[in-house]
Amino acid sequence: AMENIIDRDYDYVMSMDEDGWLVGGGYKTFDYSGKMPYIDSSHTELLRVGSLDPSMGGTSIQQVYQAMSYLYVPPLSIFPEYVKGGGGGSGDNDGGVPSSDVTLIVSIVETFGNDDSYSEYEKFLDDLFDAMEAVGGGPCMDDHDTDPHVSMARGVKFKSGYHQQQYFYSANLEVAVWQAMYPNGVVIGSSSTAIFPINAKGSKSTIGYGNLYFFFDRANITQSFEPSRSLSSSEEYYSTLYASGGADEYYASITSVNFNYQGSHDSGDNADYEHNPYSWNAAMAKHDMTDGWDLPPNCYQEGETFFGIPLSRKSASVLQSTSTFQEQFDFEALLDRNFTYIKKFGTNHGWLVGEVLDNGAGSIVDKDTAHIPLFYLGTTNVEMGGMALSDMIKIGKKIDFGKLYLKPAFIFVDDDGAVKLQFEMDPNSAMGYLYDNLCKMIGISWNYENPSNDLGVYTSCAMHHAGDRASYGCGPSGTNAGGFCPQMTLAYRVGFQSEELAAEFLAAGNNYIDYWRSLYPSGVAVGASNFCSDGGCLGLFLNRFDLYYVFKPDLGGSWVEYNGGTMAPTTSPAPTWRGGCDNVHNHHLDKCVRKKYARSKQAVFWESLGAIGQFSLLLMTFMASTLAISVLVARTKKRKRRNESYVDFFMRNMGGASGGKKKKKLVKETSLETPSSPAQEKEEVGESSIASGKEVNEKIDAFENDEEKKVPKKFKRKKVRSKQKNIRKDTRRAIDKPSHLILGRSNYTGRPITKETRMRLNMPERVRYNGKKYSVQQSIDSIPGEGTLAIENFLKVEGDEAVKSTSNVVKKKMKKSKYKNLE
Repeated sequence: AMENIIDRDYDYVMSMDEDGWLVGGGYKTFDYSGKMPYIDSSHTELLRVGSLDPSMGGTSIQQVYQAMSYLYVPPLSIFPEYVKGGGGGSGDNDGGVPSSDVTLIVSIVETFGNDDSYSEYEKFLDDLFDAMEAVGGGPCMDDHDTDPHVSMARGVKFKSGYHQQQYFYSANLEVAVWQAMYPNGVVIGSSSTAIFPINAKGSKSTIGYGNLYFFFDRANITQSFEPSRSLSSSEEYYSTLYASGGADEYYASITSVNFNYQGSHDSGDNADYEHNPYSWNAAMAKHDMTDGWDLPPNCYQEGETFFGIPLSRKSASVLQSTSTFQEQFDFEALLDRNFTYIKKFGTNHGWLVGEVLDNGAGSIVDKDTAHIPLFYLGTTNVEMGGMALSDMIKIGKKIDFGKLYLKPAFIFVDDDGAVKLQFEMDPNSAMGYLYDNLCKMIGISWNYENPSNDLGVYTSCAMHHAGDRASYGCGPSGTNAGGFCPQMTLAYRVGFQSEELAAEFLAAGNNYIDYWRSLYPSGVAVGASNFCSDGGCLGLFLNRFDLYYVFKPDLGGSWVEYNGGTMAPTTSPAPTWRGGCDNVHNHHLDKCVRKKYARSKQAVFWESLGAIGQFSLLLMTFMASTLAISVLVARTKKRKRRNESYVDFFMRNMGGASGGKKKKKLVKETSLETPSSPAQEKEEVGESSIASGKEVNEKIDAFENDEEKKVPKKFKRKKVRSKQKNIRKDTRRAIDKPSHLILGRSNYTGRPITKETRMRLNMPERVRYNGKKYSVQQSIDSIPGEGTLAIENFLKVEGDEAVKSTSNVVKKKMKKSKYKNLE
């Protein structure tokens, strides 16, 4: 796992070039360091083909494919040797921390057949050169095989010589485990699937083990060549050992490095240096992006985030493209794509204003990334001394700057070999005002100058200090001691064919710039019809590739220009740690970050509504809620009884039909059960005397509701208007009625139950006794007989008094009562 030999957490490394680590899974899009979002491009060269333009002495891709079709390709085994430093670097050191490349040295294991004096690898190399010569390979191709190695990082600066020693020991301890695991080397490969070229149409096929690949550039594989024979059982065992989980015992047993990795003289033996953050100065903002930064005090991680002016245009590349951010300048007129003047590029990157497909140099096919950096913010990792991305956006929204006008000055080659376009630097312009305020608000504390802003957010990783001003910048109006220098880089480390041709290139470019100067004598606020149409906007860049946020001048608004994220030119088929995204070592990968921080559909929908849509949705929800409550209150007011509170109604309404049945049963049991003892009767009478009218009403309602449910709807009697219109209804509460009119009281004297009511309730007929008079029984020990009512057994009829009593009852009923049916 290459991830084990890199320092992604910046424990030892201080900074690197803009590409960062070239191995170990690549970089996720929103990495704190802001490195270029390239894929894992780990590989080792066997033969450098060179230029792909036959007219310039190169070899075409078709010739390479044809030559490979003639070859016998053995499955080659790779043996890891050691990790070393050295090489690389640039003129950016100036007595500061030295920089170098980090490289993994490997070797090709030579295997011999029976009675063979040449190994399979030696035969393959001889056949390869013969085949390339047979198809007309150009002289730009190397005439010997490349020393096998894996480029891991370039322009690396360590925190100190001690940190450098610790890093190389840690990396080589991992290599020692690999050596123990693969004593005779291992055939590299994977069981996953892929298709080449990556963006080609068709079905994917298994990658397999022992393949060779043709790299158009470091980030793009265009063709794969399978081995001519199958792997032996021993080769297959070692090729699948790591994936099958057999590496754990080796990691447990190997605890020291048992080989010499001092040969590069960069292992830290004689390195006696330490980064002094207080040697930092504002001129370091004019930085060589092919080298690491010297970080200011209290900053522990580099970062490529910056405020700048976007100048890129839509590219014709089929691999990468961008939106058109300005229509005023066409930088294509300044380039030398035909290699008339230039000879080579010192990096894998060609022209930064957009590289074309099938370019002769084989440079990475990048999109147009033209821009002018104004203020480097550094890392977005707050824990390492930086500023959160959200706070950077808040700062950008706070600054009230005017339209940013640009006027090209001249084209030149700087001390690091980069070709740059200089723009006029006016300390009194809107751009100068913007730079001054950025320094005042978020510049680092330096020389007793401290930043200040209303948000209270600061960074220790900006490459500009709080006391820096536009008047200290580069140009005839400045002192060249500050970081304000509006320049655009066209290419890194350009090598010209001769000094005369270099002068001709610059003269031709400056002639065209003179045309722009005459066209825009007072400068121009750049923009496009679909981007900042009024011109003069400021952009927040995550790195050279990714413009993330745009701010209009005069506080005219801002917006996200990211469009879901700029993707790397290709996707990496390289294997990572076992366990997928559940393994902590894979958490930094783009796939795992998207999976972990996947936004819910609800959040995406909510944010898509915008401020007006969100307010409208909340308003509609509030209106619907109030309408529902109003309807409920109106329905309750209509259905509740007179003098009944809303709480009583809801409690009664929640009881439902089941509560009614239960209450009806209680009423029946109370009226039909065996009479209790006098003491119990007295107790019950006392309890009922203090019962509230609400409980009585609820029992009556439950009884009536249950009786209505028993009658089928088709036999329901039509409501007939009462003929007793002149009789008033008793609407008093039970608690307001006299005791003799309340059902269940001991002195209740309501009229007897009629015959029709008995039939309706399926009750037995009333038993009459002949006697003189009614009297209440003194003893209630006897149980009433079947088919009689308990109240009837309490009464005796004696002699003729029965007739007299009956007549009295009849006369009493003839009187008009004030209350209906409650005589």
